[in-house]
Amino acid sequence: MDKFNSSTVSEFVLLGLSSSQDLQLFFFVFFSVLYVVIVLGNLLIIITVTSDNSLHSPMYFLLGNLSFVDICQASFATPKMIADFLSEHKTISFSGCIAQIFFIHLFTGGEMVLLVSMAYDRYVAICKPLHYVVVMSRRTCTFLVTVSWAVGLVHTLSQLSFTVNLPFCGPNVVDSYFCDLPRVTKLACLDSYTIEILIVVNSGILSLSTFSLLAVSYIIIFVTVWFKSSAAMAKAFSTLAAHITVVILFFGPCIFIYVWPFTTYPVDKLLAIFYTIFTPILNPIIYTLRNRDIKVAMRKIMTYYLRPKKISEIP
Repeated sequence: MDKFNSSTVSEFVLLGLSSSQDLQLFFFVFFSVLYVVIVLGNLLIIITVTSDNSLHSPMYFLLGNLSFVDICQASFATPKMIADFLSEHKTISFSGCIAQIFFIHLFTGGEMVLLVSMAYDRYVAICKPLHYVVVMSRRTCTFLVTVSWAVGLVHTLSQLSFTVNLPFCGPNVVDSYFCDLPRVTKLACLDSYTIEILIVVNSGILSLSTFSLLAVSYIIIFVTVWFKSSAAMAKAFSTLAAHITVVILFFGPCIFIYVWPFTTYPVDKLLAIFYTIFTPILNPIIYTLRNRDIKVAMRKIMTYYLRPKKISEIP
């Protein structure tokens, strides 16, 4: 904490999504509804996966963990952003800003590895179905989830190591709705070019390596089923279509913002909304609407809890 107190900047000013007062109330209602849907939708998936015995499989175990990460990812900045729509002075403390940087890279880094784990699960299920039960054991799934959190933690600590020691002695206006690392780094009172390169290399290695692993896994799956039959190809594409959609929507904005050299664009705020808000809300929609097992399990749970109780069942 001594490093934090040595800075002359005690808080940052967040400009938010728009300076128009007419849009503030609309944004407040719109993002409040989105946030409630994100939390309830992903929470419903977690409850469904954990309570239905037919979904106690590796694929749904990883899906439940993805929903948990999505709730965390949507919660690190969205509640404050919603509250700021009703406030004239949108400020955040220095320690709060560092905390946002910590959590965004923890959750996004972990989700990247978790998406790779889900792609590996589909690879084993489609390409090596006879070995699926042995390869994707409970121990293996737990290991994959643990690795995803460990990679996210190492990634965010390495990013913070470049940031917390920077001197912030003057400018404190962040043109975003949260403490976005590229924009915060540019406020440092020194030539931060070298730091920016290190941050880009760090994010670039993680983003491009995980995205490459995902692309390779999809290619192997499609090549494998291509030689089987057109029906197998259609089934594989149907299974992976939801996963590919989530990957494109998640990795696209991340790569654009964090892999290229630190040149900020107005569209960066819109892209940040994609991986912090829209992707967490699309995951439950995509995975539930295209998954028959999830829909059947949800219907059973809702029927059980919402059906009228008989007189004999009431104590």
